[in-house]
Amino acid sequence: MAMPLRQSVKVATYLAAQKLRRRDKFPLIVELEPLFACNLKCEGCGKIQHPAGVLKQRMPVAQAVGAVLESGAPMVSIAGGEPLMHPQIHEIARQLVARRKYVFLCTNALLMRKKMDLFTPSPYFAFAVHIDGLRERHDESVAKEGVFDEAVEAIKEAKRRGFRVTTNSTFFNTDTPQTVVEVLNYLNDDLRVDEMMISPAYAYEKAPDQEHFLGVEQTRELFRKAFAGGNRRRWRLNHSPLFLDFLEGKVDFPCTAWAIPNYSLFGWQRPCYLMSDGYVPTYRELIEDTDWDRYGRGKDPRCANCMAHCGYEPTAVLATMGSLKESLRALRETASGNRG
Repeated sequence: MAMPLRQSVKVATYLAAQKLRRRDKFPLIVELEPLFACNLKCEGCGKIQHPAGVLKQRMPVAQAVGAVLESGAPMVSIAGGEPLMHPQIHEIARQLVARRKYVFLCTNALLMRKKMDLFTPSPYFAFAVHIDGLRERHDESVAKEGVFDEAVEAIKEAKRRGFRVTTNSTFFNTDTPQTVVEVLNYLNDDLRVDEMMISPAYAYEKAPDQEHFLGVEQTRELFRKAFAGGNRRRWRLNHSPLFLDFLEGKVDFPCTAWAIPNYSLFGWQRPCYLMSDGYVPTYRELIEDTDWDRYGRGKDPRCANCMAHCGYEPTAVLATMGSLKESLRALRETASGNRG
Protein backbone atom coordinates (compact mmCIF):
# COMPACT_ATOMS: atom_id res chain seq x y z
CA MET A 1 0.00 0.00 0.00
CA ALA A 2 1.49 3.30 -1.11
CA MET A 3 -0.60 5.80 0.90
CA PRO A 4 1.68 8.64 2.11
CA LEU A 5 2.65 8.33 5.76
CA ARG A 6 1.04 11.67 6.69
CA GLN A 7 -2.26 10.56 5.20
CA SER A 8 -2.02 7.13 6.86
CA VAL A 9 -1.49 8.76 10.27
CA LYS A 10 -4.44 11.14 9.78
CA VAL A 11 -6.77 8.32 8.76
CA ALA A 12 -5.61 6.12 11.65
CA THR A 13 -6.13 8.99 14.10
CA TYR A 14 -9.59 9.64 12.68
CA LEU A 15 -10.58 5.97 12.99
CA ALA A 16 -9.30 5.84 16.56
CA ALA A 17 -11.41 8.90 17.39
CA GLN A 18 -14.54 7.22 16.00
CA LYS A 19 -13.85 4.18 18.16
CA LEU A 20 -13.44 6.33 21.28
CA ARG A 21 -16.75 8.02 20.51
CA ARG A 22 -18.30 4.57 20.01
CA ARG A 23 -19.66 5.51 16.60
CA ASP A 24 -20.52 2.38 14.66
CA LYS A 25 -21.12 4.13 11.33
CA PHE A 26 -19.00 6.98 9.97
CA PRO A 27 -17.52 8.06 6.62
CA LEU A 28 -14.00 7.20 5.59
CA ILE A 29 -14.16 9.05 2.27
CA VAL A 30 -16.98 10.95 0.56
CA GLU A 31 -17.71 10.39 -3.12
CA LEU A 32 -18.63 13.91 -4.21
CA GLU A 33 -20.33 14.40 -7.58
CA PRO A 34 -20.72 18.13 -8.29
CA LEU A 35 -22.03 17.38 -11.81
CA PHE A 36 -23.04 14.42 -13.99
CA ALA A 37 -21.98 15.83 -17.38
CA CYS A 38 -19.00 14.27 -19.13
CA ASN A 39 -17.04 14.75 -22.33
CA LEU A 40 -16.84 10.98 -22.91
CA LYS A 41 -19.43 8.20 -23.23
CA CYS A 42 -17.79 5.19 -21.61
CA GLU A 43 -19.67 1.93 -22.18
CA GLY A 44 -19.42 0.87 -18.54
CA CYS A 45 -20.65 4.15 -17.02
CA GLY A 46 -24.11 4.58 -15.57
CA LYS A 47 -23.67 8.23 -14.58
CA ILE A 48 -24.22 9.87 -17.96
CA GLN A 49 -27.74 8.60 -18.63
CA HIS A 50 -29.51 11.46 -16.86
CA PRO A 51 -31.84 13.87 -18.75
CA ALA A 52 -30.27 16.85 -20.52
CA GLY A 53 -31.56 19.27 -17.89
CA VAL A 54 -29.76 17.37 -15.12
CA LEU A 55 -26.55 17.15 -17.14
CA LYS A 56 -26.48 20.95 -17.37
CA GLN A 57 -26.54 21.44 -13.60
CA ARG A 58 -23.44 22.36 -11.57
CA MET A 59 -23.29 22.12 -7.79
CA PRO A 60 -22.50 25.42 -6.01
CA VAL A 61 -19.16 25.55 -4.20
CA ALA A 62 -20.71 26.17 -0.78
CA GLN A 63 -23.02 23.18 -1.18
CA ALA A 64 -20.19 20.85 -2.19
CA VAL A 65 -17.87 21.92 0.62
CA GLY A 66 -20.70 21.99 3.14
CA ALA A 67 -21.67 18.38 2.42
CA VAL A 68 -18.12 17.16 3.05
CA LEU A 69 -17.86 19.14 6.27
CA GLU A 70 -21.27 17.84 7.38
CA SER A 71 -20.05 14.26 7.02
CA GLY A 72 -16.74 14.85 8.81
CA ALA A 73 -14.84 12.53 6.45
CA PRO A 74 -11.06 13.05 6.23
CA MET A 75 -10.91 12.28 2.49
CA VAL A 76 -12.91 13.29 -0.59
CA SER A 77 -13.06 11.71 -4.04
CA ILE A 78 -14.47 14.26 -6.51
CA ALA A 79 -16.09 12.40 -9.38
CA GLY A 80 -18.95 12.87 -11.83
CA GLY A 81 -19.27 13.09 -14.77
CA GLU A 82 -16.05 14.87 -15.55
CA PRO A 83 -15.24 17.24 -12.65
CA LEU A 84 -12.95 19.45 -14.74
CA MET A 85 -16.03 20.54 -16.72
CA HIS A 86 -17.27 22.30 -13.57
CA PRO A 87 -16.28 25.99 -13.87
CA GLN A 88 -15.49 26.26 -10.13
CA ILE A 89 -13.97 22.85 -9.51
CA HIS A 90 -10.63 24.39 -8.55
CA GLU A 91 -12.36 26.47 -5.88
CA ILE A 92 -14.11 23.40 -4.46
CA ALA A 93 -10.76 21.63 -4.28
CA ARG A 94 -9.00 24.69 -2.83
CA GLN A 95 -11.50 25.10 -0.02
CA LEU A 96 -11.38 21.41 0.91
CA VAL A 97 -7.58 21.38 0.89
CA ALA A 98 -7.59 24.53 3.07
CA ARG A 99 -9.55 22.47 5.61
CA ARG A 100 -6.94 19.71 5.34
CA LYS A 101 -9.18 17.23 3.61
CA TYR A 102 -7.37 14.81 1.32
CA VAL A 103 -8.82 15.47 -2.13
CA PHE A 104 -8.66 13.10 -5.11
CA LEU A 105 -9.94 14.76 -8.28
CA CYS A 106 -11.05 11.96 -10.60
CA THR A 107 -10.65 12.80 -14.29
CA ASN A 108 -10.38 11.28 -17.74
CA ALA A 109 -7.59 13.88 -18.25
CA LEU A 110 -8.92 15.37 -21.50
CA LEU A 111 -9.11 18.81 -19.83
CA MET A 112 -6.33 18.27 -17.32
CA ARG A 113 -3.48 20.12 -19.07
CA LYS A 114 -5.82 22.99 -19.98
CA LYS A 115 -7.04 23.39 -16.37
CA MET A 116 -3.83 22.57 -14.49
CA ASP A 117 -2.87 26.20 -13.88
CA LEU A 118 -5.99 26.56 -11.72
CA PHE A 119 -4.64 24.10 -9.15
CA THR A 120 -1.72 24.21 -6.72
CA PRO A 121 0.41 21.17 -5.79
CA SER A 122 -0.27 20.06 -2.23
CA PRO A 123 0.20 16.89 -0.18
CA TYR A 124 -3.58 17.11 0.34
CA PHE A 125 -4.42 17.11 -3.36
CA ALA A 126 -4.04 14.56 -6.16
CA PHE A 127 -5.28 14.15 -9.69
CA ALA A 128 -6.81 10.66 -10.02
CA VAL A 129 -6.64 9.75 -13.71
CA HIS A 130 -8.86 7.01 -15.11
CA ILE A 131 -6.77 4.48 -17.07
CA ASP A 132 -8.40 1.16 -18.03
CA GLY A 133 -5.61 -0.34 -20.11
CA LEU A 134 -2.87 0.47 -22.56
CA ARG A 135 -3.61 2.61 -25.63
CA GLU A 136 -5.88 0.37 -27.70
CA ARG A 137 -7.72 -1.13 -24.75
CA HIS A 138 -8.25 2.17 -22.93
CA ASP A 139 -9.44 4.04 -26.01
CA GLU A 140 -11.88 1.23 -26.75
CA SER A 141 -13.27 1.37 -23.19
CA VAL A 142 -13.90 5.13 -23.41
CA ALA A 143 -15.13 4.90 -27.02
CA LYS A 144 -12.75 7.54 -28.34
CA GLU A 145 -9.30 7.40 -29.94
CA GLY A 146 -6.45 9.47 -28.56
CA VAL A 147 -7.67 9.59 -24.96
CA PHE A 148 -4.92 7.33 -23.65
CA ASP A 149 -2.16 9.43 -25.23
CA GLU A 150 -3.65 12.65 -23.84
CA ALA A 151 -3.94 11.10 -20.38
CA VAL A 152 -0.30 10.02 -20.47
CA GLU A 153 0.87 13.51 -21.46
CA ALA A 154 -1.30 15.07 -18.75
CA ILE A 155 0.13 12.73 -16.12
CA LYS A 156 3.70 13.55 -17.20
CA GLU A 157 2.99 17.29 -17.07
CA ALA A 158 1.34 17.07 -13.67
CA LYS A 159 4.26 15.09 -12.27
CA ARG A 160 6.68 17.64 -13.77
CA ARG A 161 4.85 20.43 -11.95
CA GLY A 162 4.98 18.63 -8.61
CA PHE A 163 1.41 17.33 -8.36
CA ARG A 164 0.56 14.00 -6.79
CA VAL A 165 -0.96 11.76 -9.46
CA THR A 166 -2.90 8.58 -8.81
CA THR A 167 -4.75 6.35 -11.23
CA ASN A 168 -7.99 4.39 -11.17
CA SER A 169 -8.30 1.29 -13.36
CA THR A 170 -11.50 -0.70 -13.82
CA PHE A 171 -11.26 -4.22 -15.17
CA PHE A 172 -13.91 -6.18 -17.09
CA ASN A 173 -14.42 -9.79 -18.10
CA THR A 174 -12.65 -8.99 -21.36
CA ASP A 175 -9.46 -8.44 -19.35
CA THR A 176 -6.90 -11.14 -18.67
CA PRO A 177 -4.21 -11.35 -16.00
CA GLN A 178 -1.76 -10.26 -18.70
CA THR A 179 -3.69 -7.08 -19.61
CA VAL A 180 -3.92 -6.21 -15.90
CA VAL A 181 -0.19 -6.75 -15.46
CA GLU A 182 0.68 -4.74 -18.57
CA VAL A 183 -1.22 -1.59 -17.59
CA LEU A 184 -0.16 -1.68 -13.93
CA ASN A 185 3.46 -2.27 -14.89
CA TYR A 186 3.29 0.73 -17.22
CA LEU A 187 1.69 3.00 -14.62
CA ASN A 188 4.01 1.84 -11.85
CA ASP A 189 7.34 1.58 -13.69
CA ASP A 190 7.12 3.86 -16.74
CA LEU A 191 4.83 6.69 -15.69
CA ARG A 192 5.71 6.22 -12.01
CA VAL A 193 2.38 7.48 -10.72
CA ASP A 194 2.21 7.92 -6.97
CA GLU A 195 -0.55 5.39 -6.32
CA MET A 196 -2.83 3.08 -8.29
CA MET A 197 -6.37 2.02 -7.47
CA ILE A 198 -7.97 -1.02 -9.08
CA SER A 199 -11.57 -2.20 -9.16
CA PRO A 200 -13.58 -4.99 -10.75
CA ALA A 201 -16.33 -3.52 -12.92
CA TYR A 202 -19.76 -3.45 -11.33
CA ALA A 203 -22.97 -3.71 -13.40
CA TYR A 204 -24.47 -0.24 -13.23
CA GLU A 205 -28.19 -0.59 -13.93
CA LYS A 206 -28.05 2.20 -16.53
CA ALA A 207 -24.70 1.35 -18.13
CA PRO A 208 -24.97 0.86 -21.92
CA ASP A 209 -22.78 -2.28 -21.84
CA GLN A 210 -24.26 -4.95 -19.56
CA GLU A 211 -22.31 -7.91 -20.97
CA HIS A 212 -18.77 -7.39 -19.72
CA PHE A 213 -18.98 -7.08 -15.95
CA LEU A 214 -17.08 -9.51 -13.76
CA GLY A 215 -18.62 -12.11 -11.49
CA VAL A 216 -17.16 -12.90 -8.06
CA GLU A 217 -15.24 -16.01 -9.11
CA GLN A 218 -14.00 -14.30 -12.28
CA THR A 219 -12.74 -11.40 -10.18
CA ARG A 220 -10.90 -13.66 -7.76
CA GLU A 221 -9.23 -15.65 -10.52
CA LEU A 222 -8.24 -12.52 -12.46
CA PHE A 223 -6.53 -10.82 -9.53
CA ARG A 224 -5.05 -13.98 -8.05
CA LYS A 225 -3.19 -14.58 -11.31
CA ALA A 226 -2.32 -10.91 -11.88
CA PHE A 227 -0.87 -10.59 -8.36
CA ALA A 228 1.34 -13.67 -8.77
CA GLY A 229 5.12 -13.48 -8.94
CA GLY A 230 5.51 -10.62 -6.49
CA ASN A 231 3.58 -8.06 -8.55
CA ARG A 232 1.28 -7.16 -5.69
CA ARG A 233 4.16 -6.25 -3.39
CA ARG A 234 5.98 -4.32 -6.11
CA TRP A 235 3.10 -2.19 -7.38
CA ARG A 236 2.21 1.03 -5.53
CA LEU A 237 -1.41 0.04 -4.98
CA ASN A 238 -3.61 2.42 -3.01
CA HIS A 239 -5.41 -0.33 -1.12
CA SER A 240 -5.17 -2.02 2.23
CA PRO A 241 -3.51 -5.46 2.18
CA LEU A 242 -6.75 -7.05 3.37
CA PHE A 243 -8.72 -5.57 0.46
CA LEU A 244 -6.19 -7.10 -1.95
CA ASP A 245 -6.62 -10.40 -0.08
CA PHE A 246 -10.36 -9.95 -0.62
CA LEU A 247 -9.93 -9.47 -4.36
CA GLU A 248 -7.93 -12.69 -4.51
CA GLY A 249 -10.52 -14.61 -2.53
CA LYS A 250 -8.25 -15.22 0.46
CA VAL A 251 -10.77 -13.56 2.79
CA ASP A 252 -14.38 -12.45 2.48
CA PHE A 253 -16.06 -9.41 3.98
CA PRO A 254 -19.52 -7.91 4.36
CA CYS A 255 -20.27 -4.63 2.59
CA THR A 256 -19.93 -1.38 4.54
CA ALA A 257 -21.32 1.03 1.95
CA TRP A 258 -22.04 3.59 4.69
CA ALA A 259 -18.28 4.25 5.01
CA ILE A 260 -17.96 5.70 1.49
CA PRO A 261 -21.17 7.70 1.06
CA ASN A 262 -22.07 9.48 -2.16
CA TYR A 263 -23.24 13.09 -2.35
CA SER A 264 -24.47 14.44 -5.69
CA LEU A 265 -26.78 17.04 -7.17
CA PHE A 266 -29.69 14.98 -5.83
CA GLY A 267 -28.39 14.77 -2.25
CA TRP A 268 -27.00 11.81 -0.27
CA GLN A 269 -27.54 8.67 -2.33
CA ARG A 270 -28.61 5.47 -0.66
CA PRO A 271 -27.16 2.99 -0.31
CA CYS A 272 -23.95 3.71 -2.26
CA TYR A 273 -22.20 5.28 -5.23
CA LEU A 274 -23.17 2.34 -7.45
CA MET A 275 -26.83 1.83 -6.55
CA SER A 276 -29.67 4.31 -6.23
CA ASP A 277 -32.57 3.60 -3.86
CA GLY A 278 -33.38 7.25 -3.30
CA TYR A 279 -31.79 10.37 -1.86
CA VAL A 280 -31.91 12.26 1.42
CA PRO A 281 -30.87 15.88 2.13
CA THR A 282 -28.59 15.28 5.12
CA TYR A 283 -25.81 12.88 6.01
CA ARG A 284 -27.48 12.11 9.33
CA GLU A 285 -30.65 10.96 7.55
CA LEU A 286 -28.57 8.77 5.24
CA ILE A 287 -26.93 7.00 8.17
CA GLU A 288 -29.91 6.78 10.50
CA ASP A 289 -32.78 6.15 8.05
CA THR A 290 -31.17 3.59 5.71
CA ASP A 291 -31.67 -0.11 6.38
CA TRP A 292 -28.02 -1.05 5.81
CA ASP A 293 -28.64 -4.70 6.69
CA ARG A 294 -30.60 -5.08 3.43
CA TYR A 295 -27.53 -4.67 1.25
CA GLY A 296 -24.52 -6.75 0.29
CA ARG A 297 -23.86 -10.08 -1.38
CA GLY A 298 -26.36 -12.69 -0.24
CA LYS A 299 -28.90 -10.05 0.74
CA ASP A 300 -29.77 -7.94 -2.29
CA PRO A 301 -29.58 -9.67 -5.71
CA ARG A 302 -28.18 -6.47 -7.24
CA CYS A 303 -25.12 -6.91 -5.01
CA ALA A 304 -24.45 -10.51 -6.06
CA ASN A 305 -21.38 -9.80 -8.21
CA CYS A 306 -20.13 -6.66 -6.49
CA MET A 307 -16.60 -6.57 -5.10
CA ALA A 308 -16.11 -2.83 -5.60
CA HIS A 309 -13.85 -0.84 -3.32
CA CYS A 310 -16.68 1.51 -2.27
CA GLY A 311 -18.34 -1.33 -0.38
CA TYR A 312 -15.48 -3.56 0.68
CA GLU A 313 -12.35 -1.43 1.06
CA PRO A 314 -13.70 0.25 4.21
CA THR A 315 -14.54 -3.17 5.68
CA ALA A 316 -10.94 -4.19 5.09
CA VAL A 317 -9.65 -0.95 6.64
CA LEU A 318 -11.77 -1.45 9.75
CA ALA A 319 -10.64 -5.06 10.02
CA THR A 320 -7.04 -3.85 9.76
CA MET A 321 -7.52 -1.33 12.54
CA GLY A 322 -9.06 -4.02 14.73
CA SER A 323 -6.04 -6.32 14.46
CA LEU A 324 -2.52 -5.56 15.70
CA LYS A 325 -1.10 -8.10 13.25
CA GLU A 326 -2.87 -6.55 10.26
CA SER A 327 -2.05 -3.01 11.40
CA LEU A 328 1.66 -3.86 11.51
CA ARG A 329 1.38 -5.53 8.12
CA ALA A 330 -0.24 -2.41 6.64
CA LEU A 331 2.45 -0.19 8.17
CA ARG A 332 5.20 -2.35 6.67
CA GLU A 333 3.61 -2.20 3.23
CA THR A 334 3.05 1.57 3.53
CA ALA A 335 6.72 2.09 4.42
CA SER A 336 7.79 -0.17 1.55
CA GLY A 337 5.55 1.68 -0.90
CA ASN A 338 6.88 5.10 0.15
CA ARG A 339 10.45 3.92 -0.35
CA GLY A 340 9.52 2.69 -3.84
